[in-house]
Amino acid sequence: MTDQTGRKAALIIGAGDATGAAIARRFARGGYAACVTRRSADKLEGLVEAIRAEGGEAHGFAADARKEDDVVALVERIEREVGPIEVMVFNIGANVPASILEETARKYFKIWEMACFSAFLSGREVARRMVERQRGTIIFTGATASLRGSANFAAFSGAKHALRALAQSMARELQPKNIHVAHVVIDGAIDTDFIRESFPERYALKDQDGILNPDHIAENYWHLHTQPRDAWTHELDLRPWTERW
Repeated sequence: MTDQTGRKAALIIGAGDATGAAIARRFARGGYAACVTRRSADKLEGLVEAIRAEGGEAHGFAADARKEDDVVALVERIEREVGPIEVMVFNIGANVPASILEETARKYFKIWEMACFSAFLSGREVARRMVERQRGTIIFTGATASLRGSANFAAFSGAKHALRALAQSMARELQPKNIHVAHVVIDGAIDTDFIRESFPERYALKDQDGILNPDHIAENYWHLHTQPRDAWTHELDLRPWTERW
């Protein structure tokens, strides 16, 4: 498909109020049309309005990334109405701890759908477009659970391990086609309402740079996208200086 508008799109799958929103704002400042998605479009209105108020371009889309038809339609619509997707960031969270003795099959499967299967669907659809143009960036957001399975995180760590493997496989196949595929391990608490309300002691470390600033995470995503291909990073880990590893 030939872009007639000159615009270029950055698709953020899972544009929450913290990291996803910061990534969308950063790419909008870089001249991209920020295309943000959540299952509910109503939850995107504030982010879209904020980006536009800053002079950027933003579009909100309701889509369930676990459903193939939704993802196919989403990518087609953006490519048709906004512009070519030059970068896709997969940022869906699915961190719901439970003892293996109490975990249900339904919840285990749902977490895998959210954290891994939806990444496969999103990555496949944008990769098909990027390969035609022989350019693009695909970034998957990982977690501490991507590297080790802690007690009570069997479902989440299993899904995040699988996401990391998906990213590695895609990178080995697509990088020779000039598609940069990266996996970012976010190892630590992020400055979010959830952390502030649920873990006040951890949130108190913010004044010591002890939790991750979403804007600083976003800056690293921008850097990944703009790297020259003779020095591409596949895996990047981000953690506060206080985090043990």
